[in-house]
Amino acid sequence: MLDWSGARNEAAGIAGAWTREGGPGGAIVLFDRDGIREVASGGFAAIEHRLPFTPDTPNRLASISKHICAAMLLRAGVPLDEPLGKLLTKAPRALAAVPLARALDMTGGLPDTMEAFWQQGVPFTASLGADEILARAQAFPALNAEPGTEMAYSNTGWRLAQAVLEQHSGESYARLVDGLMGAIGLPIRFARDESEVIDGLATGYWREGDAWRRGRYGFNFSGSGGMAGSAAALARWACALLAGREPLAGLLEQLTAPRAFADGSASIYRLGLVASTLGEIALIGHGGSLPGYRNHVLMAPEKGVGVVLLSNREEEALWPALRVLAALLGQSLPPPAEEMPDGLFAAEEGPFWAELAAGAISFMGGYEKLVSDGSGGMRSLPAYLDIRLKRSGADAVEGLIGGVARRLIRVPDAVPLDPRLPGRWRDRNLGTEILIRGDGSARLPWAGSGIETVLTPLPGGRALADLPHGPWRHRPCLWLQPDGSLRLAGHRSRILHFDRVTEGATP
Repeated sequence: MLDWSGARNEAAGIAGAWTREGGPGGAIVLFDRDGIREVASGGFAAIEHRLPFTPDTPNRLASISKHICAAMLLRAGVPLDEPLGKLLTKAPRALAAVPLARALDMTGGLPDTMEAFWQQGVPFTASLGADEILARAQAFPALNAEPGTEMAYSNTGWRLAQAVLEQHSGESYARLVDGLMGAIGLPIRFARDESEVIDGLATGYWREGDAWRRGRYGFNFSGSGGMAGSAAALARWACALLAGREPLAGLLEQLTAPRAFADGSASIYRLGLVASTLGEIALIGHGGSLPGYRNHVLMAPEKGVGVVLLSNREEEALWPALRVLAALLGQSLPPPAEEMPDGLFAAEEGPFWAELAAGAISFMGGYEKLVSDGSGGMRSLPAYLDIRLKRSGADAVEGLIGGVARRLIRVPDAVPLDPRLPGRWRDRNLGTEILIRGDGSARLPWAGSGIETVLTPLPGGRALADLPHGPWRHRPCLWLQPDGSLRLAGHRSRILHFDRVTEGATP
């Protein structure tokens, strides 16, 4: 029995809090196969002009855009099992052998362009067009991992998928989107970048102390995250998917078909959608994040219902959406993980680390909340990354992260910086330089000069940098190789490889 009244009340409570705060807000829309059933909204779409956020306010959909791109690839009959190099004449050489399907289901090992550029000193606020980004990606020297071995989030495959679709059709991506949305009568459109004018678009905000600031993102959006539309429009799109109405007939089944790693084990990431469960009910959905925008869509296909939450505020979107859907389905939210340890943990070797705190985990920068798995362990209810862990003694956790077995050990207090780390280092492929000083400070490249950071040493010749920028924070790991070289890695990009230029540097 569906509880529409209870779900409406839950949504109204969330939206009411946005209004009472007097800051940015959002809209929540509940729907079934036949259409929109309940709506709630609150807060401002533009604080400066006191414009209310309504269910019809256009918002940046961010990564929710991915499954729309996948739907267009399927409709166009693009062969997803073909390698990128066969489908795209300008595919970066290091990525050319990866099948398009693996580039889309996050098991392709493709370095994420934004994180790779950030590690080279290009801030995400820099204005870079599609051709500039693709040209820089041509210099990527390698993959992050062997295709099919790990699920690690990357937007690069979707950027290349857009180029494949344009080459396949001979049309611009924006025209292709307009054609599909026009056939359904939906006001959802593709925007190339933040400078493109979209009538009525909500302004994105992030909080700095007690003040709200506007979000900025200069890169070309691409098919990975460039859609803009209202919560009501996105809900009507999801209605058509659930109902299998033309021109979307049969697409939801294709988008959510099971995907597997190379060893045959199941992956939760499908084609722009993530599979999860609430109690015994199967869910499918995806989040979206750009500086100042946080969104989520969740559907329960067997029940024929779902929820859209779009907001122009930099804060968690999955769990508010989940609360509303749980109220509708009469399900309890999963309980918090039991006896979850807090602190910084790292693998015995390699760049893999995690910080556990306040019921959540940051694995190499990929953030997920953790809940009880019902048998003494903990799991993510994934927005992006599948995590299943158990405690192993007082100071270790082990299990699967992104489909890979990991054992992470608590980092002892006051680990000294490895004396082999200080010095000036230059990347052997891209020319990027970093400076590590003996006092544990370091200068990494940034916008043509450098940015200072204080390293957090880890055992085994490793250290974490800390690079905040606006609402986002990047914490790449530096780790020494047996041959004396140095690697740098985050969750999404692990391609920088440095050789020593000078020996240890003083402060």
